Amino acid sequence: MKILSRIRAIFIAIEFSMTVLLTIVLMYLFPKSTRTIRRFWAKMQTYLIGFHIVQKGAMAEETTLLVMNHQSLLDIVTLEAIHPRDLCWVAKKEIGDIPLFGHILRAPRMIAIDRNDKRSIVKLIKVGQERLNEGRILAMFPEGTRGHGDRLLKFQSGAKILAEKLGLIVQPAVIVGARHVLDSKTLMANGGDIDVIFLDPINPKEDEHWYEKMHDAMSKTLQEHTSSK
Repeated sequence: MKILSRIRAIFIAIEFSMTVLLTIVLMYLFPKSTRTIRRFWAKMQTYLIGFHIVQKGAMAEETTLLVMNHQSLLDIVTLEAIHPRDLCWVAKKEIGDIPLFGHILRAPRMIAIDRNDKRSIVKLIKVGQERLNEGRILAMFPEGTRGHGDRLLKFQSGAKILAEKLGLIVQPAVIVGARHVLDSKTLMANGGDIDVIFLDPINPKEDEHWYEKMHDAMSKTLQEHTSSK
């Protein structure tokens, strides 16, 4: 089984790389259709990789910041496939620095930040407001890095500062099963379901402890749904 899982992961890595490059080219050729192109690519991945997305809970229309736990490369693919709005992902600068593939951030005008630069939060707030003015929704992984899938890591402060400075409505979403379908760290892949559980939206102005409570709610939801799989 491990051999088959590894072979499957290698196939996915090759397919993923090729289609990402094609997607980048198409987004540069058709800059007004980047959202349509990304969504088509994401939906295509569900068939090529062989997984099914199960949505639980409703996406709130008033959301301006979407926050999620981070397990796998498929987290972004999953949300791109099911979310109706044009998401603007906040990613670490290192992704944008990757030769050729870094254009996956530049072509659709995502936000890349340098976590080692204290001025990055100023850039995040400024560019974040610009993307909101364009009608996009900001999307972040407050953990800052990929976790093991069964527990939530400590949240970094970026999402909290961004939400409070710009007066955003935050909707948390919990992703379960993405690492089982594709673990890019160990290069193992399996079919199956990826669950996305949307929790109630939050207005930070209503509770000064909203960030800590959101972490607790997401952590509890992740543990409950992980144990039930």
